Amino acid sequence: MDDVEEFSALLVGIQRLIRRRLRSGLAHPPLRGAQVELLRLVVDSPGLRVSDAAEELFLAGNSVSTLVNQLVGQGLLRRETDPTDRRAALLYATGEAARRLADWRARRTALVAEVLADLPADQRAALAQAMPALRAVATGLRGRADVGADLGADVGAGVGAAVGAGDGRAIV
Repeated sequence: MDDVEEFSALLVGIQRLIRRRLRSGLAHPPLRGAQVELLRLVVDSPGLRVSDAAEELFLAGNSVSTLVNQLVGQGLLRRETDPTDRRAALLYATGEAARRLADWRARRTALVAEVLADLPADQRAALAQAMPALRAVATGLRGRADVGADLGADVGAGVGAAVGAGDGRAIV
């Protein structure tokens, strides 16, 4: 396995391991990866238009509309008519969605912190020094995405929206 292949496999593998470790003990069924990514985006950008969400997630508009309908039905997303364009909808996360995402982020951070604490100081320093390069890889991958392609759950589920969601399941 060459370095590039190993790097790619490690990114996906780490994401999958984190998801599996955190999935246990959930009080609710896990959401699909694309649902989680839409919720994350809306929590971070309240009042986002459906068309802007589609562009940001590299999904077709009808795919985002389907996700919106699913999440509205689960009480995790609220859709309001845009007062400046009655044909458009603005998206808002519900309190439940924000709570679930915050809980998952806190659990993920605690898990990763625990694993990192077990590493020798020089390896922790190497990972910290690699952060700018990892961000650049994420940016490069986003720049190369085919905007017309519907990439589904593979966009946004990891390092700077560049790591795939593996089996499409998430844990929030």
